[in-house]
Amino acid sequence: MTAKLLGAAFDMDGLIFETESVYYKAAEILLGRRGFPYTDELCRDVMGRPPRYCFEKFIETYNLPETWQALSDESEEIFLELLKEGYDTMPGLENLLGRLETLGLPKCVATSSSRRVADAALAKDGLRSRFAFVLTSDDITRGKPDPQVYLTAARRLGVPPENMAVFEDSSAGIAAAKSAGAACFALRAEHNREVDLSRADLVTRSLDDPQILSRFENR
Repeated sequence: MTAKLLGAAFDMDGLIFETESVYYKAAEILLGRRGFPYTDELCRDVMGRPPRYCFEKFIETYNLPETWQALSDESEEIFLELLKEGYDTMPGLENLLGRLETLGLPKCVATSSSRRVADAALAKDGLRSRFAFVLTSDDITRGKPDPQVYLTAARRLGVPPENMAVFEDSSAGIAAAKSAGAACFALRAEHNREVDLSRADLVTRSLDDPQILSRFENR
């Protein structure tokens, strides 16, 4: 029998917001300053991963002399400036949040981004107030694909992991959700068109897909 879904955890970039393109542009600028390209292959490798993994991969790929922390700080400044140009929410988000609120189900954000970035992004349209709490890379010691962030989310939501829905857009995030024992719904979009999302319970192009909504109704 399929477990009842009693709460939900949302990834942020590429899932709540169309910000993966902003990250891509920030990485292009960061590496371009050093004379290197940001490739699609590198993008797929770091998608959904915490900052340390991402920037250590940059260092490894291009033999950069800097620390991952220095690259992370510079990238964050670039990203926050680019964010001011505007960004959109992903398809179906408003309908899904509204349905969960009507049902009285708790929900949170669990992102690999930093606290500073998450706070800046979630200021859009008052979205932060619609989530019980936000977990970021600053709150955990082991990033996705490790399940720590989603096990922490379930505990703080007050639901067993098997009764929690996770919304993701990366293979690392899906792996984290499934390792935690949660149901996982993956959003397919332009930024992850070549990413393997096959481990998700459902892959959809809109967060208010009837198949998702029906899972919450069946309580």
